[in-house]
Amino acid sequence: MEKTEICLGIESTAHTFGVSLVTGRGEILSDERSVYKPPPGRGIHPRESAQHHAQQAAPTLKEAFRKAGVKPSQIDAVAFSQGPGLGPCLRTGATVARALALYLKVPLVPVHHAIGHIELAALKTGAVDPLVVLVSGGHTSIVAFSAGRWRVFGETEDITLGNLLDAFAREAGLPSPGGPMVERLAGEGKRFVELPLTVKGNDVSYSGLLTYTVKLLREGVHRLEDLCFSLQEVAFSALAEAAERALAFLEKKELLLAGGVAANRTLQKKLRIVAREHGARFLVVPREYSGDCGAQIAWTGILAYRCGVQVSVERSQVKPRWRLDSVPIPWRR
Repeated sequence: MEKTEICLGIESTAHTFGVSLVTGRGEILSDERSVYKPPPGRGIHPRESAQHHAQQAAPTLKEAFRKAGVKPSQIDAVAFSQGPGLGPCLRTGATVARALALYLKVPLVPVHHAIGHIELAALKTGAVDPLVVLVSGGHTSIVAFSAGRWRVFGETEDITLGNLLDAFAREAGLPSPGGPMVERLAGEGKRFVELPLTVKGNDVSYSGLLTYTVKLLREGVHRLEDLCFSLQEVAFSALAEAAERALAFLEKKELLLAGGVAANRTLQKKLRIVAREHGARFLVVPREYSGDCGAQIAWTGILAYRCGVQVSVERSQVKPRWRLDSVPIPWRR
């Protein structure tokens, strides 16, 4: 069998320290994660999360190599999440990646975290030229590839969809990440509560929705299950409306849902209807690869490595604020 490249990917943008080994054929040999979990009612503390990553780096790396059945000497490149994300967390992952690249004498490949989500979702679903709805703790964007880059056709004007769900969950004393618990409680909701929906063209705004829903929560008039149900309905409807505008304008034949919140079945249902109405194929990243993981970095690292994308250790500073539409994509045509 012809030898293919193997890339080691390191993810460390927020609460997850992930390590994955992926081949040039798209085989995910291993995908190990260690997740920092703050106490209920608290969000991610960047320094504490970074300390978690530093403590878990060695055992996570060791387990990734063990499961992959690969020796360090077989690695062709080391990829890392250069941004965007929490500065202390990014720096921890970058330090590990630099050390490995120097020790193994292989290229160091910088990866944009959001593009990692998109490319892994495309790999696992077979999407070729989709309109992408990217939803996670750090991203809420509607993007499509054009003229060498992923272009933004809609996005949040303030907080992301993941931030909305997590912030509401914290106020309700639910464990982090809050999205899965909000989804579970929403399934028990019986009454829709009127909440403010804000859509501005192809953009959405969630800060007002969060403020008003938290106000109702503190008043204690409505059941938590009803608030979770209503919050999801309004937030997801706003995003579906914005995505439908972009889909109608671009006339794409694929609608791809990616990112951590892509695992939410109610959101999937709404976007599936949007895709059907416009004759597009609806695709969603598999649940096991929806959240932050090393596989998204390793696979995107393979694509970038093949096109000669790499960075020297001296120029590998992390980028906590890094827009995905500023990143050239040489592997797509």
